[in-house]
Amino acid sequence: MSSTMVTKSARRACVSPLGQGSSSKCSRSLTALGARSGTCQRTGERQRIVRSRAAEADTEVATPIEKSSTAFEPVMDIDAVMKILPHRYPFLLVDRVVEYEQGKQAVGLKNVTINDNFFTGHFPTRPIMPGVLIVEALAQVGGIAMMDPDDPKENFFFGGIDACKFRKPVVPGDTLMLKVALKKMNKRFGVAKMEAKAYVGDGLVCEAELTLYMGN
Repeated sequence: MSSTMVTKSARRACVSPLGQGSSSKCSRSLTALGARSGTCQRTGERQRIVRSRAAEADTEVATPIEKSSTAFEPVMDIDAVMKILPHRYPFLLVDRVVEYEQGKQAVGLKNVTINDNFFTGHFPTRPIMPGVLIVEALAQVGGIAMMDPDDPKENFFFGGIDACKFRKPVVPGDTLMLKVALKKMNKRFGVAKMEAKAYVGDGLVCEAELTLYMGN
């Protein structure tokens, strides 16, 4: 029964020969019915909002997968990386740099594919990127952060690896994000200490404290 029909029925019931007392009771009844009617309207509005939001969520889910991925625009492409790093195939492990502050920090990207040569032996039945190469990739990003891009004669070498931990395996198809922040930089002696972390998506896969020596 609709709220309109209920209200009409209540009004007919209020026509009574019993006088004002009965009329007062009917007024209270009509007020209660009106309040319930308003509550129904608010409930219906909330339901419409919920249905609308659900429809929006369905639209987001329906977004084509090729349009849903994130592209990391380079601040240094592979050509710029190769002007700084002396490494070449098969040991160049940075495809692009997506954040960079010379002398402070850098974030590099390594696309891991089954065509990487180390997967033929590590391991033939379960390809996993060697942990030492993840650390090497971090060091290469650290070298980009510490070296002067206008002086290609500079080079760097490992001085130490401390507090290194591997959290998860890195496999073909992963995008390895390599973040390195310099903590100390002594240009006089050419020594840099840095905090290095590698991620796949939101997951931390490797972390270490690196010491690099600058040299020719």
